[in-house]
Amino acid sequence: MSSHRFYLAPDRWLHERPELESADAHHCCDVLRLGAGDSVVVFDGLGKVAEAELLEVNRKHCTLRIGTQAVTTEPRCAITLAQSVPKGKNMDLVLQKAVELGASSIVPLMTDRTVVRLDEADAERKRERWQQIAMESCKQCGRNTLPRVWQPCTVEQFLETRTEGLLLLASLQPDSKPIKEVLAVYRQAKGHLPDDVTVLIGPEGDFTPAEIALFKAADAVPVTLGPTILRTETAAIYCLSVLAHELF
Repeated sequence: MSSHRFYLAPDRWLHERPELESADAHHCCDVLRLGAGDSVVVFDGLGKVAEAELLEVNRKHCTLRIGTQAVTTEPRCAITLAQSVPKGKNMDLVLQKAVELGASSIVPLMTDRTVVRLDEADAERKRERWQQIAMESCKQCGRNTLPRVWQPCTVEQFLETRTEGLLLLASLQPDSKPIKEVLAVYRQAKGHLPDDVTVLIGPEGDFTPAEIALFKAADAVPVTLGPTILRTETAAIYCLSVLAHELF
């Protein structure tokens, strides 16, 4: 199967000769130098994937003939990463690794100690850019389901919209326990591992005591990430790696 992967929106799969997005057409033509008759892989972000033949290739239009389709399934446990937005471009790294490690959604949190400040327009622009980064990561890592990137929100807004599931709080507090131990306790109490887990990662300087109190009031379980203090982006990668190992 071709190693060149492109996103094709679900509604375009219904067309006899679907077209790639204009940016992907440019990439096909001017960067990859592909031509008519070459094969690529397309996916719809919902799990569907297929090999496709390029019929027409230019920098504005790339038409396809879709071949045999397959559907890939996601792991049974949905993992949400609620990540305090870090400084600089570290959020880009977090998003890339979250996609690779199987997160089903990413919630950018604007906490009291978050350095980055966004108004409503900035927040939407950031969300769109972060969603595109998630898309590019799907293309690169071979994942066919696109995780959802939420609109940046405060801790209070996040807790208002949160649904059921196990809530983990990455914590430096002495009452925190290893993730593996928390999952074992959950399994013993429920008879099965969780189907839905959200992990909360604090900003540089950690969540404030007031925010930690809000999370604990929402039944968040504090978890330790080991004996050293991790950078916020490292903490996200650590938690997602451990959860993927234990739950997938």
